[in-house]
Amino acid sequence: MQQGSLLELRGIYKSFPGVKALQNVDFTLREGEIHALMGENGAGKSTLIKVLTGVYVKDEGDIFIKGHDGAVQIRSPQEAQRVGISTVYQEITLCPNLSVAENIFIGRGKGAGVNWRTMNKKAGELLASLGIAVKPTQQLASCSIAVQQMIAIARAVDMECSVLILDEPTSSLDESEVAKLFALMRKLKARGVGIIFVTHFLDQVYEVCDRITVLRDGQLVGEYEIESLPRLQLVSKMLGKELDDMADIKNDMKTFDDDGGTPVYEAENLCSTEGIKPFNFHIRRGEVNGFTGLLGSGRSECVRAIYGADTVTSGTVRMDGKHVKITKPKDAMKNGIAYLPEDRKRDGIVGDLSVRENIILALQVKTGFFRPFSKAKQIAFAEEYIKLLDIKTASVNTPIKSLSGGNQQKVILARWLLTHPKYLILDEPTRGIDVGTKVDIQKLVLKLASEGMSITFISSETDEMLRTCSRLLVMRDRKLVGELVGDQLTQNTIMATIAGGDQNVG
Repeated sequence: MQQGSLLELRGIYKSFPGVKALQNVDFTLREGEIHALMGENGAGKSTLIKVLTGVYVKDEGDIFIKGHDGAVQIRSPQEAQRVGISTVYQEITLCPNLSVAENIFIGRGKGAGVNWRTMNKKAGELLASLGIAVKPTQQLASCSIAVQQMIAIARAVDMECSVLILDEPTSSLDESEVAKLFALMRKLKARGVGIIFVTHFLDQVYEVCDRITVLRDGQLVGEYEIESLPRLQLVSKMLGKELDDMADIKNDMKTFDDDGGTPVYEAENLCSTEGIKPFNFHIRRGEVNGFTGLLGSGRSECVRAIYGADTVTSGTVRMDGKHVKITKPKDAMKNGIAYLPEDRKRDGIVGDLSVRENIILALQVKTGFFRPFSKAKQIAFAEEYIKLLDIKTASVNTPIKSLSGGNQQKVILARWLLTHPKYLILDEPTRGIDVGTKVDIQKLVLKLASEGMSITFISSETDEMLRTCSRLLVMRDRKLVGELVGDQLTQNTIMATIAGGDQNVG
C-alpha cells in the first residue's frame, strides 16, 4: 500500500447477467481525506460500494486495508465492519421506536442484561465529542432526518471504523442541516477517518471534498485533486462529452402556441388536511410552471392536493372549464392528470415487479384490472418507452429494484407518459440522479410542453426550475406568497419573495 493510504482497491471486476458493472476499477482512500465518488447513474458507484461493503462479492481484483497483511476478503457487511468499513445510507436503517443510545449500541451487547445508565452515559459522551446536540434517552423518531444521519455516523465511529462511506446522505436535508453534517465530517477527517462521499450535488463536492474519483460505464475515468478539476470538466468527464450550456435549454426549444383560452386545470381555494392554506392555481396547455420554496414550505402538499393524494377539505376544481370532483388519485387519472411522486422508493416503484410491469401499471389501473393487457402488448409498451427515454436495463423483465436510481426514475416517468396525460405533475423528478439524466429529463419536459402537454415541475434546485419553468409559484409556511414570470424569474427575486411579504399573488 502507498504511504498514508487507508484503503486501496486494485483491478476490481464485477458482472451481472448481461451487464459488466465494474471493469478494472482502481480506487485509493487516504487517511483524513473526504473523497467524492462521482458518476452518472449506472456508472458503477453503487456496485463499487457494495463490493467494498460485502453486499456483492467481486469477480476479480484485490482490496487492501491499512493494518492488514496482504489483500482482504470481504464477503459480507459483517466482515466489512470487522475490517473497519462502515456505511451510512440515504435511507436511515436505524430503529425509530428506540432511543438514540439504544440505536448506537443495538446488537453490540453481551449477555442478557443491559446497564442502561452506563449505556446512556457512553452515548452522551460520544454524541458530545462529535458535537451532536441530542439527548441519548430521546426517541430516535423525534429527531430530524439530519440528526438521525449523524446518529448513524456516530454509531459507525464508535464501532471503530477507519473508512466511512456516506451514500447520498444530504438528499433529504436543508442547507442548515447539510452544514451540520459537513461540520461532523470535518471533525472525523481531523481524527484521521477516511470518508467516501457519494452525492449528486456538485456544490457540496467542491465545498467539503479533497479528491474526486470519476467512474463512467463501470470503468475508472480518473482520480483528481479538487483544485485541479473545474466543475465543467467534472461534468464533462462524468458524461464522456462536452456539456452544452444548460442555461440555454429553454431557449433552444420551441414553445406551444396557446391561444390564452380556458386553462387545462384550475382550482379555487383548494385546501387539504396537510395544512395547506386555501390557494388558487391554474395551468394552461403547453405551459411548464412550478412550486418553489424552502423545504417544508408546502410545495409537495400543493400538488398532492391537486392530484387527490391528500384529502381535500375545500375548494372547487375545473378541467377545461368544466367542474370536476377529484377526491382520490383515480379521479385525477380519469381526468388526464398524472403524478410522479417525490419519494420514488416509497410511492413510485414496485421493487419486486419487472420494468415492464412497472411501466404498464398506471395504464392498467386506468383501464381496469378486469381488462388486462396481453403479454405481447405489455412488452410492446415497455420497449417503446425504454427506447424513448433511453432506459438502461438488461431486458423488459429485469426487476426494477436492480436498476440505478436514475433509470428507476425514467421507468416511473414512462409509466405516466404511457397514459398520455394532458396534465403531468413532476415532484423532484431529478433528485438523486446524475447530471446527464437531469438534462435529459429537463429537455423531455420542454419537448412535451412544446407538443401541448401541461406540466408542473418541482425541484429543490432553483437553477433547474429557472431552466424549465415559465411561471413559478412561491410557497412559504404552506401558503402561496408570490407568482413570478418573465424578468422576475431570477434567483434573487425568488429568494426575496420567499423571505419577504405576500406579493405578486394572482
